[in-house]
This record gives sequence, C-alpha cells and structure tokens, in this order.
Amino acid sequence: MKQVKDFVIIDNVRLGESYCKMRLAPADGSCLPEMLPGQFVEVAVNTPGVLLRRPISINDVDSDNNILTLLVRNAGRGTSALMDMQAGERLNLLLPLGKSFTTDAPAGARLLLIGGGVGVAPLLYLGKVLKSTGFEPEFLLGARSAADLLSLEDFKSVGTVHVCTEDGSEGVKGFVTAHPVLSEKCYRYYCCGPAPMMKAVAAVARKNGVDCEVSLENMMACGLGACLCCVEKTVKGNVCVCTEGPVFNIKQLTWN
Repeated sequence: MKQVKDFVIIDNVRLGESYCKMRLAPADGSCLPEMLPGQFVEVAVNTPGVLLRRPISINDVDSDNNILTLLVRNAGRGTSALMDMQAGERLNLLLPLGKSFTTDAPAGARLLLIGGGVGVAPLLYLGKVLKSTGFEPEFLLGARSAADLLSLEDFKSVGTVHVCTEDGSEGVKGFVTAHPVLSEKCYRYYCCGPAPMMKAVAAVARKNGVDCEVSLENMMACGLGACLCCVEKTVKGNVCVCTEGPVFNIKQLTWN
C-alpha cells in the first residue's frame, strides 16, 4: 500500500563527486512498509525552483533496524539539493511505487544482476532478497572508471562481483557486454542502467536464450501514472513506466 511519510536522515555519505548514499528512518518511529526489490520512492525536495518529486530507486531495506537506503546521483537542481542534506533533516517520501523484479526461479538457477552507473542501485536489495531465498546471485557492474564503481564492498558481501570499466582501470576493459561472464550459461539477467546498455544486454539475452528483466529509467514526475511523462511503448501499447514498471521483461518491450 502506498504511503506518504516523513523520514529523518540518519546519515548522508558522499560517494565521490556525483553520488551519495542516504540512510533514512520513519520520523514517527513506525515500521517501514513492505518494499520489494525494483520498486522506487518519490522524494519531495524542499528547495526553490523544484516543484516535482524526484524518483529514486530503493537501494536497500534493513527491516530489522527500520532503515531505508537510497543511492542518489547528482543529476540536477533537485538531486543536488539531496546531496547536500545533513543528518537530522527530514524528507517526505511517497512509497513504495512500481512493480518489482521477479524473484522466483528454479532451485540452483544462475542469476546475473547487471548494472551500470547509478543503475546498480536497485540490484543490491534484489541480491539480498535472492540470497535470503537460497540463491547465489552474481553481479556484473560497469562504470566509466574505477572511481565511478559504487558500493563494491556492499555487493561483495552478497555475492560474486564481476567488474567492467570503460577505461580499463578496474576489471575488464569495455562495456558490460564485453565481459566473458555473459557468454556463460545463465537462467536470468536482471539489468538496470543507461538505456543503450540495457538494450545491448537485452540483445545478448535474446541471442543466448536467457530470460531478462530490465528496470527502465524513464522520467517519472508523479509516480502515479497521472502526468504521462514516463510512457513507454510495449507490445500491448503505450504504458506508464511508473505504474506498469519500472521493471519489465524484455519480451514486453518493442526493443529490436
């Protein structure tokens, strides 16, 4: 069930120049609502000139300690304001929103979670959920350089991590599709990141006969399907990504 709830910032840690990791707890002390991997929140930004909420993927959920974690990329005035917020300040969130990744698979299935840039954000919580149900998730994380790889130690605590960087400063040089792990047998890919990357991964999945789910990053101004900013063409017609997604099986999309 969707809620509008005030949260208090526990801490807000910078990850390089362009990212931060923000941990939040409900301001009224209530329990976090149930949230599924792949869902997102809409954050109200109290700064001049920013009227619309900002969609942020759920990076992690610690139900035992009642903590929600968001990974934020500085992409403009609204997210820049979020980057500068301090512990003790409050944020108003609309949550949880959207449809989640599919977490059922045959026992022992090999599952590869592929992310690029801030697109790695929803994969951490997904990996933790998969691990809690008996799977051994693997991550394939891509970035421009080693300095742009986010939260590697967090991912390594959950599963095996494969890395690609465009400049070759860490892991395999090139895009994620250049990594040899994609040539190995796999049951499902989960993917989030820039659209060209996801389309390239989708093409590999089709070629290899691998099931594939992607989390789209269309502009989602309201999160409720009212503003029509995030419309995506699918095999069943145009749909709002914020309500029908953001997670889609590639079979639902019209990508070539």
